Amino acid sequence: MTLSRFDFPPGFLFGAATAAYQIEGSAFGGCGPSHWDTFSATPGNAVRAENGARACDHFHQWPADLDLLKKANMDAYRFSTSWARVMPDGVTPSMEGLDFYDSLVDGMLERGLKPFQTLYHWEMPSALADLGGWTNRDNCHRFADFAETITRTLGDRVASIATINEPWCVAWLSHFMGIHAPGLRDIRAAARAMHHILLAHGLAVERLRQMGQDNLG
Repeated sequence: MTLSRFDFPPGFLFGAATAAYQIEGSAFGGCGPSHWDTFSATPGNAVRAENGARACDHFHQWPADLDLLKKANMDAYRFSTSWARVMPDGVTPSMEGLDFYDSLVDGMLERGLKPFQTLYHWEMPSALADLGGWTNRDNCHRFADFAETITRTLGDRVASIATINEPWCVAWLSHFMGIHAPGLRDIRAAARAMHHILLAHGLAVERLRQMGQDNLG
């Protein structure tokens, strides 16, 4: 079957999606360690012991990557912002990290791509993971702080902001099945994580609405 744009409703957006840890390269640009670095470094957790230290080197190659999206006639690009890059220790903003995403969003707009941002696609700063990660209620408030910090830099230019990518994966696969970071197999930890992920979402949305953001998706 052959389809063209005319087979889709007016305003239909064609796009591509990525996740920060999967493409950027966590070894570059002052990014702090995340619990995915720890998880992938543990023997048996990752196929071929692969990790996100270099990944696709998007940190350096992002202009060429955006050019490919433009060449493919995409309308939109869904990307995620690394909490560990924006706040390497989980709480203190990094200008280098903020500047990277600032340039990335400008690059999208220069190419006519609508930026669709996801705040969290699974990697938590190690400093917060060591305090219990999503099983620690305090990290819900730290997530809201992160949401506010990155939104003050990007919020005026992104088309949409989503909070947490696939929260079921963050809670269940990570805390009960043990196949995602932090690799736990604990039903009580999974239950706490489920509750705290929802709380973090609510706190972040409340904070962003207070900032006047009307582009929450």
